[in-house]
Amino acid sequence: MDIGIDKIGFYTPKKYIDIVELAKARNVDPDKFTIGIGQSKQSVPMEYQDSVTMAAEAANQIISKDDNIGLVIVGTESSVDESKAVATFLVDLLNLPEDVRAFEIKEACYGATAGLKMAEGFVALNPDKKALVIASDIARYGINTPGEVTQGAGAVAMLIGKDPKILKFNHEEVYMTKNVGDFWRPTFSKTAFARGKFSNQVYVEFFSELWQKYQNTFDQTVDDFQTMLFHVPYTKMGMKALKTLKDKIDPDKFDELSKHYQASIEMGREVGNLYTGSLYLALISYLINGDPKDNEKILLFSYGSGAVGELYSATIQPEFKKNLVSEEIKEVLSNREKISIKEYENIFAEDPQNGYSTNVSDVLDEFYLREIKESERLYKKMEH
Repeated sequence: MDIGIDKIGFYTPKKYIDIVELAKARNVDPDKFTIGIGQSKQSVPMEYQDSVTMAAEAANQIISKDDNIGLVIVGTESSVDESKAVATFLVDLLNLPEDVRAFEIKEACYGATAGLKMAEGFVALNPDKKALVIASDIARYGINTPGEVTQGAGAVAMLIGKDPKILKFNHEEVYMTKNVGDFWRPTFSKTAFARGKFSNQVYVEFFSELWQKYQNTFDQTVDDFQTMLFHVPYTKMGMKALKTLKDKIDPDKFDELSKHYQASIEMGREVGNLYTGSLYLALISYLINGDPKDNEKILLFSYGSGAVGELYSATIQPEFKKNLVSEEIKEVLSNREKISIKEYENIFAEDPQNGYSTNVSDVLDEFYLREIKESERLYKKMEH
């Protein structure tokens, strides 16, 4: 039985800042941000937005009453509650049936991939049902910090089922876990701590080790793939891993992989870091902006600091273009407003606490945090 991604949706907040303007405000050469890091814009979530509302926005693009969803998993490292899962809030917001399993997974940026693998097993045992897997995150490092340029926000929602219309999983996967201190966020902190250079080093080492293991396990080489997709918290990150192959493969092959890589980072450059969703935004970007072929076999590298890595293959399905909501996804990016660095700093400083209530007239989206009452977050769908 073929299992994979049947539908895929994407959401990012409707406000963004220009990275050149950010660089100038921080007295940094803009080339360091636009070329060295590889970013152009950065999404800015509003006060009423969080991992719950963004997950709902992305999922709302793709689900229908006929989907027979039996499992809901949210991969996130931006959870709003230490006990209640993001997925639980979605049952009401998306009018999902009560007979579902719903929970969230945390392992840095690897969470959504873990969810996909669990969903694949669920569908294998329940072929009449589908699983909804969502990556939803807000990457925060703080104002005027080294990581500020790699912030971002958004969500990717994927519906997993048999006979998938977009991407088929090939059951070829290798993975590894090591206890590494490259990135962490204690429960008391709303911003992450990172050892940037060390994290880059571990990321590349994980890819190299897993790629060697993948080749040995499945007797395959780089010539078996036209495209390699990477976890890209910033757009230059994946290229660091891809370049480890440069002197080991034919130059024309490396050029092909590099060209496809550039197509996969076009959307990430306009959004910023999605944490758990970064790899899957790269997938969307390649499907829309690249030149993907029917039945093309691709390799996906997922990495979550701390650290867990996985390398797996999948096959693009023959009629993926008919089933990918390309125009809706493009509209998400085009229908945004640029704000000033000062406006961004003011929004960043907002911190909804107990007693908070949203002014509905300020809401630009379908789903929003309505209020925080008795320290409980209460959400609402916009009434039309």
